[in-house]
Amino acid sequence: MKRTSAATLAVLVAAGGVAMFLLQTFLVSTGGARYEPALSLPAALVVIAVLVVVLAMPVRRSVRGRSPRKVDPFYATRIVLLAKACSLSGALLGGAFAGAVVFLWTRSVTGVGSLAMALASLVGAILLLAAGLIAEHLCTVPPDDDERGRPSVETIHP
Repeated sequence: MKRTSAATLAVLVAAGGVAMFLLQTFLVSTGGARYEPALSLPAALVVIAVLVVVLAMPVRRSVRGRSPRKVDPFYATRIVLLAKACSLSGALLGGAFAGAVVFLWTRSVTGVGSLAMALASLVGAILLLAAGLIAEHLCTVPPDDDERGRPSVETIHP
């Protein structure tokens, strides 16, 4: 499995931002209520971010030889997939909440609470993205010399 590329993350951020901005514009122009994230969303994103990094730590200790126990390869694979999912979803949500912040900022009348919740959700999404990338890095196998004498770096994969 390859590491998450910056180009993929940038495309997801842009897609999320444009989609949320257009959705908010459509909702308001048709007389509907704009989307406002719930209070629990930023907290949930932060909790998930912390958990994914904590779950990746045993893999890191085992890979670096600091733990006498071997890590189950299925566990390591699940953690890498979870980390990748967190980074991708964090990028998409980060773009969406950035679009919401831009939408709210460009309006002449908006509630301070709405902008605060959009900013808090944006911070939570950025933390989720960062935690996914950190956990993915923690599950990286150190370079080894292969048969031809060149160093190789691989991510634990199925």
